[in-house]
Amino acid sequence: MSRKSTNMDYDVIIIGAGAAGMMCAIEAGKRGRRVLLLDHAEKIGEKIRISGGGRCNFTNIHTRPENYLSSNPHFCKSALSQYTPQDFIALVEKHGIAWHEKKLGQLFCDGSAQQIVDMLLKECEQVGAVLKSGVTVEKIESVDGSYTLSTSAGEISCASLVIATGGLSIPKIGASKFGYDVARQFGLNIIETRPALVPLTFQSDLLERCKELSGVSVEAVVSCGKTSFSEGFLFTHRGLSGPSILQISSYWREGEEIVVDLSPGKDVLSFFKDRKREHGGQDVQRVLSNILPERLARSICVAENMEGRLADLTDTKLAVLAGAANNWRVKPSGTEGYRTAEVTLGGVDTADLSSKTMEARNQPGLYFIGEVVDVTGHLGGFNFQWAWSSGYVAGQNV
Repeated sequence: MSRKSTNMDYDVIIIGAGAAGMMCAIEAGKRGRRVLLLDHAEKIGEKIRISGGGRCNFTNIHTRPENYLSSNPHFCKSALSQYTPQDFIALVEKHGIAWHEKKLGQLFCDGSAQQIVDMLLKECEQVGAVLKSGVTVEKIESVDGSYTLSTSAGEISCASLVIATGGLSIPKIGASKFGYDVARQFGLNIIETRPALVPLTFQSDLLERCKELSGVSVEAVVSCGKTSFSEGFLFTHRGLSGPSILQISSYWREGEEIVVDLSPGKDVLSFFKDRKREHGGQDVQRVLSNILPERLARSICVAENMEGRLADLTDTKLAVLAGAANNWRVKPSGTEGYRTAEVTLGGVDTADLSSKTMEARNQPGLYFIGEVVDVTGHLGGFNFQWAWSSGYVAGQNV
């Protein structure tokens, strides 16, 4: 627990009025703390508003520690157990917001993501949390167990300071390295950051092929090392995207290849052999298009220089073609970067934070929550749940 002081302007100042910041403000306010929520953007909760195609995939009912990447995979357990998806669903229902489950436990608003933003703002207002938008923080000093902030709105002080400024993803809506700079200022380590949940890019021939197939989508299994995801897969004019690619991007490193099964659950070679026995006169591309979209089937046949009747192709040649469908190996050249990345991998080292309170171990009264911390969820509502859970936990302790 932080120190209580009547000399401070506020008991708690939270920098960053996104998902984690607002949740922290609500919980701290419920405990009677004098809370100030600051954000450099004029419009609050923009990342919430644009999420989930504008409907906000606000949590996932299957949330578990295995859905998160971190240098310490155990760190997220305490916060996730203190504030669960069911707890957030209860808040959503309290405000009469209709929701539905899509697939894989993903929950979305029936209406607009703005409903989630409005709900959080209303909760902040009800507990007396003060919100100031369009305010930049220029300097932070720690003096005698309290914090003084020099801002574009003047100098303010607090007993507890919470950093909820997010990561580097989607700079066009205000993402910055501010949180990492504050962490370094107070001696906390930063785990190397990189874009995550991001489309993969390619060069030369493969890029041309992706451009030709732009818009084609299939259900696929995408693997990198021992990690696999079975979800939608999409060709774009810039490379590969879709949920399965976004998921694997968090695990992929430059120089590594990914393996794609474009026809999961279907042994394409066995399918070819059966058709060859029964209908050997059929054209191989036409047969492959029974399994895959026609444009994709044609592209694979052209890439493998395979054409003609099944009966005229040896089983060895058919095995090569089947491998291009069931076991397509490609090496991305990179990612689309923070511009389109949904989240940032890495961040404030969890070794420097308490998993039970989110407070910095060596800097009393300083807390880090949400995406700025080295905890990154899979696609599908898990990152919002981390924001709610980590914000809740800090709110109980500031």
